[in-house]
Amino acid sequence: MASTPQNPNGILVLEGEVDLHRAPEIRAALAPLVAEKVPRLLIDLTKVRYIDSSGLAVFIETLQRVMAYGGTFGLFGLSESVRAIFHVACLDQVFRIFPDEATATAVQ
Repeated sequence: MASTPQNPNGILVLEGEVDLHRAPEIRAALAPLVAEKVPRLLIDLTKVRYIDSSGLAVFIETLQRVMAYGGTFGLFGLSESVRAIFHVACLDQVFRIFPDEATATAVQ
């Protein structure tokens, strides 16, 4: 299915497609993490095949909220097709994007 609750490292695991139909579910999964003001929030996109503008909007909103309380927000495990979507939208310049979980969790 869509998402798995965060693990102790503040990681939300997503899979499948992050699109208009899934955006509300993902927003709902992220809301308690933002409300808790987790210091570092990471999204695992390793198993995500596709993301559309609705999914991007959820990530942008979350980034803004996390930055507002001084936390960090990052993405990791992007496939080439998902990475291309971020690149075309110039969002690879906005988000902290890491190749894998180990790299993402090692960076402060």
